[in-house]
Amino acid sequence: MMNKPFRTVYTGGTGEITEKKSRFIANVAPVLTEDDALEFIEQLKKKYWDARHNCYAYVIGPKDEIQRCSDDGEPSKTAGRPILDVLLGEEIHNTVIVVTRYFGGTLLGTGGLVRAYQSAAKEGLSCSTIVEKLKGQRITVTTDYNGIGKIQYLISQLGITILDTEYTDIVKILILIPDDIYTEFIKKTTEATNGKAQVTEDGEVYFATISGQVEIF
Repeated sequence: MMNKPFRTVYTGGTGEITEKKSRFIANVAPVLTEDDALEFIEQLKKKYWDARHNCYAYVIGPKDEIQRCSDDGEPSKTAGRPILDVLLGEEIHNTVIVVTRYFGGTLLGTGGLVRAYQSAAKEGLSCSTIVEKLKGQRITVTTDYNGIGKIQYLISQLGITILDTEYTDIVKILILIPDDIYTEFIKKTTEATNGKAQVTEDGEVYFATISGQVEIF
């Protein structure tokens, strides 16, 4: 079974577009709870207190269990929903986007508003760092010195990340392994060491590779 990445914003950003002299400023942030999202929205409303509209959308949960959006005075479904559609279309989770509009004096019409808010949301995301988290396990493999070479070969062959290694009279290797190759690794480790290696689960995690470094969440 494939380990589908959990796409989310790692660090938020700010993007801006101009449409017929109206400024659309998109601010993006990662959030874990609805309270986090609401707090960020309030911060932006205070920061851009003189703007005509502060429209927003956010999605929270692995399956987007929480979805909210607001047009904040724009015509119905011309602002909040288009922003939400960008998040859902990009399959980005645990993220809030607030698009602030400074009115430029020219009406855009419903179609123009939808396009403007979607474009602003996409610009905000392009100015953010988006990561793909994978679900996995932290496990400790304990072996004697006869088995260490075989296990290290398996780890290298499968592209598994080593977090720590402890050498005493035995060897303990702490590794980070994606869920979709967990069963294969356990089976091959058992075969390679004739069942002598011991595997201890240290917990389920999400992880991502950011700038060449593995980050655990």
